[in-house]
Order: sequence, then C-alpha cells, then structure tokens
Amino acid sequence: GFLPPVPLPRRMWAAGEASYEKPLLIGEPAHRVSTIDSVELKEGSTGTLVFVNVRHDIYQNEDLCISQTQNIVYREASASKEFVLPPGKPAPTAAAFSDTITPDPVLLFRYSALTYNGHRIHYDRSYTTEVEGYPALLVHGPLLTTLLLELPRKHLAGRRIKQFSFRAMRPTFDSHDFSVAGVAEGNDLKLWSADFENFLCMSIEATLAD
Repeated sequence: GFLPPVPLPRRMWAAGEASYEKPLLIGEPAHRVSTIDSVELKEGSTGTLVFVNVRHDIYQNEDLCISQTQNIVYREASASKEFVLPPGKPAPTAAAFSDTITPDPVLLFRYSALTYNGHRIHYDRSYTTEVEGYPALLVHGPLLTTLLLELPRKHLAGRRIKQFSFRAMRPTFDSHDFSVAGVAEGNDLKLWSADFENFLCMSIEATLAD
C-alpha cells in the first residue's frame, strides 16, 4: 500500500544508492522513514515505463544513521513469450579480487525470504519461464549488490564503505555461474558482476571511509 498503484505488471529494482552516516547500535531501537521522492512516466523503445524513486532514512536516538534511495522501474508485459536479452557491454578486466558464484534455487529462495520478496521470478521456475518468458530464474539485483559488497569485507580488511551507488545493466540467471569482482584505488572502489559470457550485469561505485 505504500508504493503508488502503477498498473504495469513488471517491476524491477534498476538502481540505487546508500550512505552510512553513523553506525547502528545493536540492541537500541531504530526507526525508518520512507518517502516517495518522485514518480515519472516515460515512453521507451519497449513501451510505457514508470520510474519511482523511494528514499529510506534510518534513525537511532534521533540521529540519521543510514540513508538509502531505491530507483524502481515498472514496465509493460512483453508481447512476445520469447525473452530477448539487451545488448551486452563487456565487463572490466582489471580486477584486483574476484569470486565465482554458483546460483541455485535454494540461494534465491532464501534471499527472497530474507528480504520478504514474494516475486515468483526468483524461485518458481515454471512461472518464470512459462508466464514471464524468461529462460531461467532471475538472480535478485539486491542479491548481486550484497555479494559485491561482501568483496571489500573479505579482501580489504579493516576498510569500511561510506557510500555506494549501483546500477543494474543486464539480467543474471541461475542457469550459469557468474563472477563478482572489484578494484580499489585509494578511497575509490569499483565493483561489478559479470555473467558467463563476461557481460557486465551489475555495476557499483563506492567510497571507502578514511
């Protein structure tokens, strides 16, 4: 009931950003204030699009701790049952660290449950392929972001991310392994995921705290 009643059936988390102003304290109450910043109607090559920007501010003891923006896009249902991938852009090659991820329905279902995401394209293969027309289950955009943000924790011990922004470039499916990679230069951090054909799927630009 919070999001606007957009009549378009396909909803995707296309991009977003977050900044960490102050650490959240374990055991202390916190509250979140969510605001719809904008709703914009556009006509694209694939039909009608509606872009909704939502901001979430999390406070603790009246201090702003985390500020997050979601960029959500709503699309029309495809007129064809055959899904066509958008043109691919090659992923960067200068990775300083990387991991290979093997997605499976259990991983996707657990992340859906963790984030209260009931969209069937992440765990119901029959619905995803027969109704939505995708070739396989879709890996969540936020899951890709989560996996990418694990990289600096693992490979840049002691460094904390102050803020980051991400953008979804291309769908990722559970039918093949994919990679997550990154490189840091000073306080600037670039992270990305690539599919089995090495096309860029998710891109993150982040700033590390001093």
